Amino acid sequence: MKHYPHYLELQPAMRAGGTVQLPGSKSISNRTLLLAALADGTSHIHDLLASDDTHVMLMALQALGIQWQQQGESQDYVVQGGKGAFAQHEADLFMGNAGTAIRPLTAALAVLGGDYHLHGVARMHERPIGDLVDALNAIGAQIEYRGTPGFPPLQIRRGHIHAQRMQVRGNVSSQFLTALLMAAPLMAKTWPVTIEVVGELISKPYIEITLKLMKRFGVEVERDGWRAFTVPTGSRYVSPGDVHVEGDASSASYFLAAGAIAGGPVRVQGVGEDSIQGDVRFVDALRQMGATITTGPNWLEAKSNGVLKAIDADFNHIPDAAMTIAVAALYADGPSTLRNIGSWRVKETDRIAAMATELRKLGAEVEEGADYLRVTPPRAIAGAAIDTYDDHRMAMCFSLASLNGAARAGNRIRINDPKCVAKTFPDYFDAFAQIAHNNLV
Repeated sequence: MKHYPHYLELQPAMRAGGTVQLPGSKSISNRTLLLAALADGTSHIHDLLASDDTHVMLMALQALGIQWQQQGESQDYVVQGGKGAFAQHEADLFMGNAGTAIRPLTAALAVLGGDYHLHGVARMHERPIGDLVDALNAIGAQIEYRGTPGFPPLQIRRGHIHAQRMQVRGNVSSQFLTALLMAAPLMAKTWPVTIEVVGELISKPYIEITLKLMKRFGVEVERDGWRAFTVPTGSRYVSPGDVHVEGDASSASYFLAAGAIAGGPVRVQGVGEDSIQGDVRFVDALRQMGATITTGPNWLEAKSNGVLKAIDADFNHIPDAAMTIAVAALYADGPSTLRNIGSWRVKETDRIAAMATELRKLGAEVEEGADYLRVTPPRAIAGAAIDTYDDHRMAMCFSLASLNGAARAGNRIRINDPKCVAKTFPDYFDAFAQIAHNNLV
């Protein structure tokens, strides 16, 4: 295990430039692991993300009887598919704080049946799962709450599934719909299964990832826009053989923003204009702020074009990457407003409240609403000790506060509890140090 200090002092950097090889996408990695586990055949997964969240999924699958093997010291894995079933019908599964693991597994286990206890860290027990549980229990699943109703921990027992049409709310987390979609082929043995979305569906690009990966594993979902999704009768997962995991587009946002703030160019490799991840649209926000963006099939690059312009935009489609914009707003020429980000409230921490608190430490004026954040930049970024709330994205995006403005003022940025980055990017601060330079050469 990598060792992390209790806090990390970031050296002020006047310029950012260089190239970063991205780790694998968390969203793609955990979806791919579960699909490979449910598929018929052997899957060779290349460049799987090495992180706490993928470790949680790997350990859960092992406890469920799925055989997998890491290839030497690489991030390549071989997964033996279970042909739509798990060998172990009883298990105690620790899910950490991995939403991309607990939610799809809940749906799959509820459909397949057994006796399963799913639990996690304290924050996981504060993250809602009620809409998913309601949708599953409505079709005959038997899921009970072991603590506060609507939240993990959960006890899953064998139910009597009768699913032709089911409904799920879409306005809290897109992961609930993702979970039902991934489990639907397990239910579509004698009739098609239609999932209807009630209300607004947030974070639509993450549903696109799910649909594209399901197709890669042999299941084509019929769509009625964003209102309903139908899995045809007889659908089943079949391994495509080799699966390559794209670099993480959310993680790309920190390095691209660094290039936009402090000179650049900064290039990220492993994700590009052909990505299936919606967070590549982060570059559109940087363009709006005046940065120069160039792209290729497997890379993205950003460089500064002067002082960043303030932005007022809807970020419902890229909620994770939008956090990076909130910190980039410290370097803008006026107040910036991030709208339609209510899903931040139910992430690894209440990200709207946490972001407002930490931005104020740096001297910004911040207006916090139920689903928006308005950031007025300070004249000079103040030195501060940034609390990270056991949230990897808080730690990573606030590293940007050590650039340019902070360097000129000679202020230091301290990141408390930097080990939280292990959730998705264990080597983040090493990679950031490689592109952050403390001189103008």
